[in-house]
Amino acid sequence: MKIKTIFAATVGLSLLAVMPAVAQSASDFPNKPMTYIIPFDAGGESDISARFQQAEWKEHAGQDVVIQYQAGAGGAQAWSKLNDIAGDGYTIMGINLPHTILQPLEGDVGYKTDDLTPVHYFHYTPNAIFVPADSQFKTLQELIDYAKSNPGMVTFAGSGSKSANNLGQLQFDETAGVKTTYVPFSGTGPSVTAVLGNQTLAGFNYVTSAMNQGDALRMLAVASEERMPAFPDVPTFKELGFDIVGGAYRGVAVPASTPEDIRKKISDIVAAINADPDFVKKMEDGGFVLTDITYDKMPDFVSKMKTEYSEGAKALGIGQ
Repeated sequence: MKIKTIFAATVGLSLLAVMPAVAQSASDFPNKPMTYIIPFDAGGESDISARFQQAEWKEHAGQDVVIQYQAGAGGAQAWSKLNDIAGDGYTIMGINLPHTILQPLEGDVGYKTDDLTPVHYFHYTPNAIFVPADSQFKTLQELIDYAKSNPGMVTFAGSGSKSANNLGQLQFDETAGVKTTYVPFSGTGPSVTAVLGNQTLAGFNYVTSAMNQGDALRMLAVASEERMPAFPDVPTFKELGFDIVGGAYRGVAVPASTPEDIRKKISDIVAAINADPDFVKKMEDGGFVLTDITYDKMPDFVSKMKTEYSEGAKALGIGQ
């Protein structure tokens, strides 16, 4: 009897050990609601695009997704804890470039770029310079002239330190021959609020901020290759004589312990949403530029971005 009891207990433990692997099989994933962590405050581009995804998630995944916020240190606080989460696929996290390349170059932020496991980058947003609608600055040149006469007095609110906004501000200073001051906030929402509240003279934010704030903000220039259809009257930096093109890629990442088939399944879900006509319309109407960098393309894409942003960081003194 004792032997039977031991045998039964052993079999039970063996079954328990197998159960997590079965639960993580891509064939029946997901079979319960998922959690989507945004590493910034509510109201920014990461949040807005995730909310658009959330509206389509159940149709394409078969389950709902719940959004949570873990803002702090320009995203680093959440990214440094990503690999502590169970890798069963049921918790995913928003991830941004160049943040996750530039932050570790600057110093110890609790994670390295290669510690993270992005599975899909689904959109891109160019940088832009904004001022309040009643600002004294009507053109980019007027802002530049003021900055040259008042070194350091032009303050730019932006989303996070060592972010696309921060890199854009540094490129602007170097290219325009001025000295400005970057003021990092925990996300786009708070940084735009700072501009609207005249806590800073201007904002180096993402172009989508114009869609969210309407006539309350004036966009002086956008860091895209060509004028954006949603903002035909706003000149590019290149048009104005400044070789500045840049912005942020946003996607989703999973803990490093997540099995390969689950990583691909999550990428497939995001790709299906990215092709959904309702989602496409919401994103394009909001000023987002859709991308579709799937999990199978991730190694080459991340390698390319590491090279590109690392060189840019060196030229601007980041991590020196």
